[in-house]
Amino acid sequence: MPAFQRWRAARPFWGGLLLALGGAEILVTEKASLKVVMHIGMQGLAGYLLPALMLICGLLILFNPTQRLFYSISGVLLSLGTWLTSNLGGFFVGLLLGVVGSCLAFGWLPDQEPRRRRSWWRRSRTPATPHSA
Repeated sequence: MPAFQRWRAARPFWGGLLLALGGAEILVTEKASLKVVMHIGMQGLAGYLLPALMLICGLLILFNPTQRLFYSISGVLLSLGTWLTSNLGGFFVGLLLGVVGSCLAFGWLPDQEPRRRRSWWRRSRTPATPHSA
């Protein structure tokens, strides 16, 4: 098994990645042109602080998976807070990425065996017995 796959299997990779991408997406939408931006609620520091903390929580989930529960709960609260502070949560995309990533990180179990890939068309079925006439 390559080193990256071993590293990825030992942590909630997709949860941390989605949370970090959600924070980055919201930060990018903060720089949108004024014709596109729909600032609702508090403007200023909170609009940049919450997505930056989302990004940090996502990276901390990737690099410190033992504390994933705290970071994922913080991440979902920060994601929901961007609804009011950052262009409706980055026009819903960053908000959804953050919430889904936090939920994936929260549900990840460290001692779980990796799933085997199953092919739906190759399922082992008992062969059909022909009917005798």
